[in-house]
Amino acid sequence: MARRAQIIGWGKCVPERVMTNFELERLVDTSDQWIRTRTGIVERRIAGPGETTFSLALGAALEAIEVADINPARIDMVIVATSTPDYGAFPSVASLVQHAIGATNAGAFDLNAACSGFAYGFAVAGDMIASGNHRTILLIGAETMSRIIDWTDRSTCVLFGDGAGAVVLQATDGEAGVLSTVLGSDGSGAHLLCVPAGGSRLPASPDTVAARQHYIRMDGREVYRFAVNVMSRAAREAIARAGLSLEDIDLFIPHQANIRIIQSAARSLDLPPEKVFVNVDRYGNTSSASIPIALCEALEQGRIHPSDHLVFVGFGAGLSWGAAVVQWGVPVPPQRRRSLEATSQQCMSLSP
Repeated sequence: MARRAQIIGWGKCVPERVMTNFELERLVDTSDQWIRTRTGIVERRIAGPGETTFSLALGAALEAIEVADINPARIDMVIVATSTPDYGAFPSVASLVQHAIGATNAGAFDLNAACSGFAYGFAVAGDMIASGNHRTILLIGAETMSRIIDWTDRSTCVLFGDGAGAVVLQATDGEAGVLSTVLGSDGSGAHLLCVPAGGSRLPASPDTVAARQHYIRMDGREVYRFAVNVMSRAAREAIARAGLSLEDIDLFIPHQANIRIIQSAARSLDLPPEKVFVNVDRYGNTSSASIPIALCEALEQGRIHPSDHLVFVGFGAGLSWGAAVVQWGVPVPPQRRRSLEATSQQCMSLSP
């Protein structure tokens, strides 16, 4: 049996503040009905003054470590997938988390693949473990998207939210674990979804700030067309690589960007609603955090059982995409089904 990476711990952390569509009606020319109809989003979590990508990542990490019941000193690597790090260039969020949790024997690095970040991190962590060079890896998807949103742009400010999700992956020689991964990119569409300024091309200046170029800009129509096509294609490829069929899939956990994209992918894959996990209505698009947050909630709701086959699919700026097939192997006792309220309270206690 080949060496595989198995999820043995999981956790999420979301800000306490809830922003509803009705609040957005007071900020920009939009409506609750318009947002619900076109995106499926009802509310999202927004980081407060004392919350950062690091604090959310730390909250999710601590919960995942608790569920895994491991000593942080046994973690070999900390990977944080994020587009919104605490610092513009360095140090990495992963290094901050590595120190805070006491993972004294771990390396640490950030990975930026935008909304595909968790899928990319999952593939990287899985391969690092399968190679035999690492045994236990903490993988986190964490974002404070609200910090790069233009709150005067009604086409983007309604879409995003903040949060973090984490998993602990550990080597196993059993049947469960990561069965396949697929990664892809089409850089010709890089301009369709980007933050124009703040990098080496357009360093921060009074002009870039005045032009609001440090916020997300998106061609919504083109990104939507890309996402609808790539979601089902990537999922099919990952399922085929795993040697499975669509009928073998027990739960589809997609990136939570837009309900219409998710529904379109589900129809293309001929998956019934009960096999598709959706929580975009309560969190909006949390970028690299959306899949691990959704995974945690699916576990909390008792929708995942040992031997189940799961599919993760993410897509985002780059343009990029990633998918993975996982066979679940860990029982989920009731006491591990943490409530959203308890998680929020724990996260708030970690804010600096």
